[in-house]
Amino acid sequence: MNKIKLCIIFGGASSEHEVSCMSASSVIKNLDNERYELFSLGILKDGRQFLYTGDVEKIADASFCHDTEHLVPAIISPCPAHHGIMVLNKAEGTYKIQGIDCFFPVVHGENCEDGNLQGLLKLSGVAYVGSDNRGSAVSMDKAITKTILQTVNVPMANWRLFREDYSEADILWCEENLGYPMFVKPAGTGSSVGVSKARDREALVEALSKALKYDGKVLVEEYIEGAEVETAVLDVFENGKRVTLASIPGEIVPNSDFYDYETKYVNDTTSYYLPARLDKDTLEKIRGLAVEIFRALDCRGLSRVDFFAGKKGVIFNEINTLPGFTKISMYPKLMAEYGVAYGKLIDLLVDYAMEEHK
Repeated sequence: MNKIKLCIIFGGASSEHEVSCMSASSVIKNLDNERYELFSLGILKDGRQFLYTGDVEKIADASFCHDTEHLVPAIISPCPAHHGIMVLNKAEGTYKIQGIDCFFPVVHGENCEDGNLQGLLKLSGVAYVGSDNRGSAVSMDKAITKTILQTVNVPMANWRLFREDYSEADILWCEENLGYPMFVKPAGTGSSVGVSKARDREALVEALSKALKYDGKVLVEEYIEGAEVETAVLDVFENGKRVTLASIPGEIVPNSDFYDYETKYVNDTTSYYLPARLDKDTLEKIRGLAVEIFRALDCRGLSRVDFFAGKKGVIFNEINTLPGFTKISMYPKLMAEYGVAYGKLIDLLVDYAMEEHK
């Protein structure tokens, strides 16, 4: 049987470049080498693309970009006749085409998870893992996500959208309607990049300044007291039909002020409960809501959907269409608890992408 030519895309011109590299190295280490012929396409922080042929550990620590001996200039071809990657020979001014059966964009954040890369992959005419440009774009922008989900009555925290020209009236509205503490989030980043918890007006203004460095749109949300719960969503084909599965929800206890970037990817101080410490009815409600949200936002393939569960019931937090795949990331942990081991998960994601592409 011919191997599947699988191209892992990692890095990216994104504030989450390093997270992507950690995720990609984990995926590569768990690939079935008997099933796949691997190609690794690294995107530098300035957006340049290279086929990388070096040590996977240099992907893990994001140092691959300095390993010039193993960086081959290449670009994803937008031409569907090419069906893959243009590998460039700058010295001769020529290129060759490397055919690809499926792209797996193990990337996070702006320019990677927000529909921009997905648009390019769609133009390439090659199967790819994850949502298309539309589902990716609406899910990446937290303000658009919330606006859409409000139309289908998904419960969520009260919030207000801020831009650079916000006024004193906006601050007063938040103080009167949200109360302290409140969370401040850039609309278009993930992995808690640029997120702050504000306990007073001075902290709120400082948090807005910080968040606006990452995005021109910023959300201020009320604080929801409750357990932080996440569910992994996965599309599969059964008897030729799309079936969307939701894992048993898992609970996160950050053991820090909140589940920030350092806690997620650096310190590993978090405690996990699989399944979450909630009654059966609440667990099932979360699973059902996760699938409803996934479908309402027109997502495909996979997502991680996050909630709070407490006195106010089950409250939607956010969705991540290309969740982390590091060794401590919740998505693969949740799927493993559901009975899908890491390597099998990769196979299912690739199989779904290729079957849907047909």
